[in-house]
Amino acid sequence: MRDTSPARGTSSARSTSSAPRAAEPPRAAEPPRAAEPSRAEPLWATEPLRAARLEAALGDPFDPENPHGHLALLRADEARETPEATEALLAEAGLAAEFVPHDLGGRLTGLEELARVLRPLFRRDLALGYGYGITSLFAASSVWTAGNEDQRRSLARVLLGGGRVTIAHREVAHANAILRNEMGAEPRPGGGWLVGGRKDAVINAHRADAFVMYARTSHGDGPRSHSVLILGPDAPAAGEVRRLGRVEMPGMRGAHFSGLELDGVVLPDGALVGAVGDGVSLALRSFQTSHCLIPGTVLAGVDSVLRLAVRAATESRPDGRPSRRRQKVLAGVFADLLACDAMAVTGLRAMSLMPEQSYLLGAAVKYTMPDLLREDLEELATVLGGRGYDRGPLYGGFQKLVRDLPVAGLGHAGTALCQAVIVPQLPTLARTAWFRTAEPPAALFTPGAPLPLFDHRRLAHSSTDDLLTATLVGVAGRLEGHTGHGPLHAGLAALAQAFVAELRVLRARCAALSGAFDPQACALADRYALVLSAAAVLGLWEAQAAHGDAFLGDPAWAVLALSRIGRRLGVRMADLPDGVVEAVLDEALDRCRQRRSLDLYGTRLAG
Repeated sequence: MRDTSPARGTSSARSTSSAPRAAEPPRAAEPPRAAEPSRAEPLWATEPLRAARLEAALGDPFDPENPHGHLALLRADEARETPEATEALLAEAGLAAEFVPHDLGGRLTGLEELARVLRPLFRRDLALGYGYGITSLFAASSVWTAGNEDQRRSLARVLLGGGRVTIAHREVAHANAILRNEMGAEPRPGGGWLVGGRKDAVINAHRADAFVMYARTSHGDGPRSHSVLILGPDAPAAGEVRRLGRVEMPGMRGAHFSGLELDGVVLPDGALVGAVGDGVSLALRSFQTSHCLIPGTVLAGVDSVLRLAVRAATESRPDGRPSRRRQKVLAGVFADLLACDAMAVTGLRAMSLMPEQSYLLGAAVKYTMPDLLREDLEELATVLGGRGYDRGPLYGGFQKLVRDLPVAGLGHAGTALCQAVIVPQLPTLARTAWFRTAEPPAALFTPGAPLPLFDHRRLAHSSTDDLLTATLVGVAGRLEGHTGHGPLHAGLAALAQAFVAELRVLRARCAALSGAFDPQACALADRYALVLSAAAVLGLWEAQAAHGDAFLGDPAWAVLALSRIGRRLGVRMADLPDGVVEAVLDEALDRCRQRRSLDLYGTRLAG
């Protein structure tokens, strides 16, 4: 076998078979477990120690002398280079161990905790977050989900030994370059697999130690058309692995995408993950992690832009407050971020608490959040004005994030894939689940609270219940008795009832669907996903009002967030109660002054 790769310094680095490997994966120390939040203990106090250490190590992003700050990262992006100093820091911190399950020697015990550990990185640079490591998790997820013990331990050794794993996706119609073209595999008469094909854009193909490939093993289309194969660090028995030239992407310019071509590659029987034809099923199961993790980490980048907008709106203002014209935008985007985080964190927690029921929720998170985040960036552009075109360290992160988001899986292809999950489920959900499913436990809506160990192997790709619509109906019913507690509670109760009414309309319209992908079904999927986002807001507000964070337990942010979701649905909304925008804006301004993040956790930041 020959591994034909361009020389170092052009578009490739090394053969998959040359890197040294540890004999056995080292056992990581037991990770610190999050404490139960309480009013006396704000959510930022439960930040995982590893996340706080990474934030401190990355340092003040606005310090021009910081090798991991905005100036250095923007220069690397403009030069389309990997920020080597920061990658070295992440390697020293052992970040790859975050992507390896705890029973295999890594630190991965829960996806909510993983997202919190990764947010310091994604606040600064999406390309670095993808290029350094999170891609390795998405590639390895199918092996963590259905691989045998030898496969799981072998891949764990690659990651814990400092190697990288990347993924060769199957081809998806009307998709981007990352999802175009595919590998094909056929069984050999004497055993094993003969693999060939080409992918034009594979992240880290030039330096990956192992490839997880969704290869076509059937000439026909359908759910059994593809299988998952591992091309590991050991050289295949025959054939060529060609690592082709670099592909320049419009965004995430510091990440390295390049072509990969396999010609007559022979792999052993042990390269097959699961059974023949399991590829689509495995993708549906294992990609649930990315459906929530991508929005849940990318949100940190939008958090950074919101803080930039607050800076722009308050500089040179003697009272330190934005003009009235900008207050509504800043408060509204902050409420949107909290709503998006409520949905993402709920999805991440569901995969530990009830993994058999998290499939639909994960798809809805990935389906809804990209549009909300893109709309928020458009609103923030009106606040930033000319600063939004700045290429310097202070405001240059805005244009970079606008370029990076579509490449980060938040474009058309990601939306279409999630539609393919949601649309066929709508008729069944309408007939059997809505207004019938039991409510999920309150722990689903308690960020930072302890969780059972996450196990990829428990993920399913079908469910009969709908967790969040049950929450919507339950919270709305309980709020009916709170209308006398003041205008904020009355406003929240009215909003909750408006979304319940929308769910009733959806039930009637979706029950009549055939399950086909037509414009009406896609429009109803849009509305359904927005209803779920409203349910996540209500569930999180109620849990925090009972025993959680003082700000998140106040109705103001939930009223503002729900009113914005309702306007997107075209639902007629009453005027906001007095003081809602001011209360939400005050919290955003306080957090910016205190250097705290603008997500659910209000994390302490380095700058």
